[in-house]
Amino acid sequence: MRPNTDKQPATPATPATPATPATPATPATDHDDLRSVEAGLDRLQTIGTDRVRPWQRFTTSVLPPVLCVVALIAIWQIWIVIVQPRPDLAPGPLTVLGAIGDAWESGKLQQAVGTSLARGILGFLIAVVIGTPLGMLLAEVRPLRRALGPLISGLQVLPSVAWVPAAILWFGLSDATVYFVVLMGAVPSIINGLIAGVSQMPPQLRQVGTVLGAGRVQMAILIVLPAALPGYVAGLKQGWAFSWRSLMAAEIIATGGSIGFGLGSLLDQSRQLADLPSVLATILLILAIGILVELLAFAPLERRMLRGRGLLVVGTR
Repeated sequence: MRPNTDKQPATPATPATPATPATPATPATDHDDLRSVEAGLDRLQTIGTDRVRPWQRFTTSVLPPVLCVVALIAIWQIWIVIVQPRPDLAPGPLTVLGAIGDAWESGKLQQAVGTSLARGILGFLIAVVIGTPLGMLLAEVRPLRRALGPLISGLQVLPSVAWVPAAILWFGLSDATVYFVVLMGAVPSIINGLIAGVSQMPPQLRQVGTVLGAGRVQMAILIVLPAALPGYVAGLKQGWAFSWRSLMAAEIIATGGSIGFGLGSLLDQSRQLADLPSVLATILLILAIGILVELLAFAPLERRMLRGRGLLVVGTR
């Protein structure tokens, strides 16, 4: 027999079923996920930055210092009752309050407060107008900062009362003497505060401004100055403190002539009359005005700046 040599055809292999591709995410799903991430980041930035209610601000910002002042006055009065010192050397709070009432009835108090406040505010505003461009100039031009920076710091350390004798010789007994001393006390602090704020600015902000095509003036006004705002505000606060102290020193020393009657003049007049209750009353008024300006002007400005940067936590201020 002849063997069967016919080959059976091989059964073709069944092709593998291709894997089902993953279904691409729809644009709507991606958009929803992105919005969720953005909402979470915004929530992280705004935690604790909600506006507080007026009564919360009163209890956290106003009430503690008021209670502290009341406690100090009570301790003062208790000490007066127990020790009973000489009234001409250690008057009690009621005696000092009576001196304030007498100055109010005579009209001296209103005149002194109005004159000193007008001088202080006007002198500080002039210092801001002078110190801000000078601070920006020194912050942007490094050779100029290296040359004048130590001099500005030295002027800030120098007690402004040292300028009073020279100012009297230059300007006489006039308001120009007072304003000169105020400017010499406030301008260096504003300049140094602005320089410190610019030095702490992230360098990436300048690069962004360059990419966007900002010129030197636009870079300084729209990018550098807002970024340096924390240091600038600190310099403004310190500048006001120095200007107020300089004003009091100038009014105490430079009396007479065409210089008006301010709180410093009232303080020196009470000293000449050996009227210690009036002296203490004037000192307390000078202190109170400085605190009120801080609370009414600089504290809201600082609070707004911190809230805009997401750094204000509810109940801390």
